Formats: sequence, C-alpha cells, structure tokens
Amino acid sequence: MKQKQNNLNSVEKALRILLAFQPEHPIWGVRELAAHLDFSPATVQRILQTLKNNGFVDQDEQTRHYCLGNVYYKFLDTLQTNHPVTRAALPYMQQILSATQETVHLNIIQGKQRVCIDNIESPQDLKATMPLGNRSPLYAGASSKCLLAFSTPEFAENYLRDFDIIPMTDRTITDPAALRPELAQIRKQGYAESLGERIIGLGSLSAPVLDHRGLILAAISLALPEIRYKDRHHRKNCLSELCRAARSLSERMGYSDAAPPAPQN
Repeated sequence: MKQKQNNLNSVEKALRILLAFQPEHPIWGVRELAAHLDFSPATVQRILQTLKNNGFVDQDEQTRHYCLGNVYYKFLDTLQTNHPVTRAALPYMQQILSATQETVHLNIIQGKQRVCIDNIESPQDLKATMPLGNRSPLYAGASSKCLLAFSTPEFAENYLRDFDIIPMTDRTITDPAALRPELAQIRKQGYAESLGERIIGLGSLSAPVLDHRGLILAAISLALPEIRYKDRHHRKNCLSELCRAARSLSERMGYSDAAPPAPQN
C-alpha cells in the first residue's frame, strides 16, 4: 500500500524516489514518478533537482526524464571492502578464472534480489559479462536460484508465495510448483545451472558459499557464452573448479559440515 506523502519527511521521500529506479523501470518522468509514489509532481520535481545537483540522478536534455547518476560507482569500492565475503573470495575467483577462462562473479541476496558484488571478466574475445551492481530476481538464472535454494526454507517459500514471477525469456521458469523441485535438486547436488533463463545466449553455473552455521553467504558463479556452455567437457571442468573453490571458500568462512557433493555429470 502506498504511503501518503504527508506521512513522510523529506529524507524518506528522497529515498522512495531513489528506490523507484529499478532494472525493470530505470527511467522516470516527473509526473509518472509522482503518480507511482503518490507524491505531488512539485515535490518530485524539487527532490529530483536536488538529487541531480548532487549527482544522484541525471536528466536527459531532450526528454527531460531522469535516470540514476554516476555517483553510485564511488560507493562500490567501499561496499566491497566492507563485505567480508568479497575480501575472502578474490583469490578463489582468480583460481577459477585461471582454470576456466570464463567470467567469475560473486552474488548475494539483497532484499528480494540477487546483486553482483564482485566480478572478474574472462580474457577471451567471446565472453559473457556480469556488471558490478547488476540485479535480478531470485527465480531466474543459476546464481539467483542457487541463492534461493540455499536460503532458509521460510525465506524461499515466502518468496515463491508472495513474489510475482514474470518471465525474463521464454526459458524462465514461471510456475512456483515447477521451481520448488528444481530448488530442492540444486540443494541436493550442491550447484545450480541455467541456460538462457535470464538472457538468451548466456549460460551460468553457480555454487553456494556457506557460513559456520551452514547458512548462505553468497553464490560464486561462472557466466559462459552458450556455445561454450554446451561443450559438455568444458562445462564439466567449469563445474568441478567452481564447486571445489566454493567448498574451500565456505571452509574459510567457517563452514565445517559435510560439503555439498561435487558434480557428477
């Protein structure tokens, strides 16, 4: 339910405005955003102008529409430094890159989304990418499904029950009844796979990083072009290197129970 603007202070209004800029709606006009938030156009215009003056949003000179500014890139190094998994994961990510020559990325759950908090790009000319800060829902792609599968059962069930599952491609699983057994299989085998669920032509492999309680900290993942993903020998090697590194990183983060099994395919 939308909260009326007169119940919010100026900081809360500014935060609501900034949080409206999401991957599914990255650009807003003043009146459209005002209607979406149930704010007055004058209030939205005033706050956006202040945000623009400080680099938090940019405005297209022709359309007069707004998008997020470049100031957020200044926060990436700070966020990475403050996150213990990022510091610990880097040498393992470098090992995976060396062994597979594919793009490696590290992801966490933030709210109800997957967000990429670190990456190392493949040195190959034909490569898949995963930009820092990239977000996606938790039901599409190997990284997202890995995070969801190794979340607490309560979190996963609440997510599947309450979240609107919208297809990102024609390969996206949109039926919670079909997604539940896949999540169970991911948890059993210790890794997730996907091809074209989020972006056509992109394959992905992902394994969990667990803490001392066996709870999910992050998912370490590989992004591959479809042509190399379909190379069974290469995919098997990628899975082996990925799962080995994820187990070692989990142990470094305090995980000491039986590790998820290595891939069998």
